[in-house]
Amino acid sequence: MEQRHHPHISSAGSTTPFGSTASYGHKRPKTRGSYTCGRCGQPKKGHVCHVRVAAAESGADSHPDTPISITRTPALLPPPPPRQPYSNLRRALSFDDVESSGYGDSDAPDPDPDLDEIEDTEMDWDMGWGGLPMSCLWEILRRLPPPGLLSAAMVCRGWRETTRRLWKAAESLRLRVPARAQVRFVRLVLHKCHDLVSLSLTIESDVDATMLECIAFSCPNLESMEIYTTGKAINRITGDELSRFVADRRLLKSLKMEGCSNIGGFALCSSSLLTLWLSGLHSLSKMVFNCPNLKEISIDFSRQGNDNTDLITMVDGLGRNCPRLQNIHIASVRLSHAVVLALTDAQLRDLRMLSLVLGSQITDASVAAVASTYPYLELLDLSGSSISDSGIQIICNVFPETLSRLLVALCPNITTMGIVFATTQLPLLELMDCGMTICDPNASDPTSEESSDFQLSMTSKAKAHLICQNLIIKHGRLKKLSLWGCTGLDALSLSCPELSDLNLNSCNNLHPERLSLQCPNLEKVHASGCQRMLIGAIHSQLHNTAATMESLLLPCKRLASGSKRIRVPHYMMEQSLQSYEDDKKRRRVERRPCNVLF
Repeated sequence: MEQRHHPHISSAGSTTPFGSTASYGHKRPKTRGSYTCGRCGQPKKGHVCHVRVAAAESGADSHPDTPISITRTPALLPPPPPRQPYSNLRRALSFDDVESSGYGDSDAPDPDPDLDEIEDTEMDWDMGWGGLPMSCLWEILRRLPPPGLLSAAMVCRGWRETTRRLWKAAESLRLRVPARAQVRFVRLVLHKCHDLVSLSLTIESDVDATMLECIAFSCPNLESMEIYTTGKAINRITGDELSRFVADRRLLKSLKMEGCSNIGGFALCSSSLLTLWLSGLHSLSKMVFNCPNLKEISIDFSRQGNDNTDLITMVDGLGRNCPRLQNIHIASVRLSHAVVLALTDAQLRDLRMLSLVLGSQITDASVAAVASTYPYLELLDLSGSSISDSGIQIICNVFPETLSRLLVALCPNITTMGIVFATTQLPLLELMDCGMTICDPNASDPTSEESSDFQLSMTSKAKAHLICQNLIIKHGRLKKLSLWGCTGLDALSLSCPELSDLNLNSCNNLHPERLSLQCPNLEKVHASGCQRMLIGAIHSQLHNTAATMESLLLPCKRLASGSKRIRVPHYMMEQSLQSYEDDKKRRRVERRPCNVLF
């Protein structure tokens, strides 16, 4: 049979009798070549494909008048799985379990349309590039900071896709904005996080309302925002701009901002706001709080003496418009007994934590007013006040079953008797700060440079007749104790099995031979500004305590007469020795070494 000649046959597509090429759909994007034949699947090296010839001959024999059409269909590749919308977002780039986070093969999000030359295939979450499981790659990349993620996206196509998913899944972001960066940098980063819920910015340059506008535009679902400044950075946000931002953010629950020196006055109105922290305030002319669901507020004023803020009006407004307050922190040199009375008149039934710092006009009468109105306090901070041992006695009589944290630093009228009485009458106490309470009035400033050992010894001898107090504390639940700046402390004895943090900074008159630490769980001791002999005594006692604890684990046995307990030789009890070694290793792992910071 005579074979007909077809002059317009092309391996790239079919032809018509008129010589025009038929279209097979959209143009296939340019891809990297394959090492196997697209027709028969055999390796290309040294291979001559006969599929085209056989197909041409078969088609010519069966249909002599029809042009031949040959298409390159990758029969070995399965069709891509169906795409589904993104779901199951997790918080803060922290994914505990990849399998349960909704990133299976069928739940993978659509690839970015602007990623050039990406094939229409889904990422394999079981095995990643280079044989690395995708779950491992996910766990590694999610621990990188934002600059690290931006750099990882430029490594390869797979890492770029993984980082894109990480950015998209992020609900919490902590970003440090360098001084040379502009608002555009923050906008580009926030644009990657479509559903950001929590944002924390540490800014090294000046910040103004432009930053608030950028955040409001890029994060419509924002619930928590923190803005911190470092170095010489100035916060230029005004009160009206802050009030407008809070009013427009219907989902905002937490707002924390530092350096608010340019806020002359504000009127915050929000039904969703739960936490509000503002620091660096100065001479506010207007303060309006219309936040019925507010539970925690922290107002920190500058230490300048020319501050003329009316704290009584502010506290009165808090009592009327914020009835659900649980935690109150106010730091101002203008705190007085009148402000405390205004706070007691507010009758905040849910109040559990009260902190009134730097109020030198707060006295024992103020303590009595607070104790009679709020008997369920769990934290009480009266640092910088003028309360005495009588105020400590009132606190112990009213809060023995609730108070767990007591802070009375910078209270010069409190003596060792008041501190000992508090530790004996408050069984639930876990934290106590008595810094700068037991002070020598003629001692040098604790914040000054460290003196030599000779000068410290001469100073302690010369002023021993002025003040010489002993402190003995025994408590079963106390975990943190601060005695920083107690220059009048001469002897210290602690018997606190749960104590883990001890602050003895600038206790330069404390004698090493009169120090006793019976705290087996002690992990950190601050001893900056102390004598070198005292630091050596601390090291020695901590080492002896650890050795004593280990010696108690040694196997012991009484004599036949029962007259004396002796240690059994190891060769007589091999099994006991093995169990002892295992127990010793276990305790070494469990017990953390104590660090002495000086």
